[in-house]
Amino acid sequence: MTSTETNPIARTVASTQSEMTEIILPNDTNTLGNLLGGRLMHFIDVTGAMAAYRHSRANVVTAAMDHIDFIRPVHLGDLVTLKSSVNRAFSTSMEVGVKVWAENTRTGSVVHVASAYLVFVAIDDQGRRLQVPQLITDTPNEVRRHADALLRREHREAESARRKEARHAATAQEDAAALQP
Repeated sequence: MTSTETNPIARTVASTQSEMTEIILPNDTNTLGNLLGGRLMHFIDVTGAMAAYRHSRANVVTAAMDHIDFIRPVHLGDLVTLKSSVNRAFSTSMEVGVKVWAENTRTGSVVHVASAYLVFVAIDDQGRRLQVPQLITDTPNEVRRHADALLRREHREAESARRKEARHAATAQEDAAALQP
């Protein structure tokens, strides 16, 4: 079997789709009986990683949780369903989108409660970055999400450069102040 058979040069968005459902138990909630935001972030990270694994067929690490919107609270006893897929593959990283719904187990009502974008990097067993397959988009929605992912990446990179410059400026000010008599 060749390496392109085990890890092809391209995969479809559909082949990366992942889904996870959890019931919200007392240990998952705050004193109001609502799902803890950090616990939901954990569920989002796990579901996002599933899509990244399916795309890269390699170990992945979370590089960034680029954006998360908590839209509605999730209550004790609700079923939470998370769905993820890769939005765009870059060289060694992938942007994954995750949407979260909560289902009231008594009424059957289902509502959208959160959305997030995460960045995962594929790595080998020594922690070195690995190339990931290209992503094939088939639907207009997949094409839109693919384009939007590039815009988010450009924004992330610009923000990272701005923070780095601010750190350098602060360090220079601290150094100058330390030299003052």
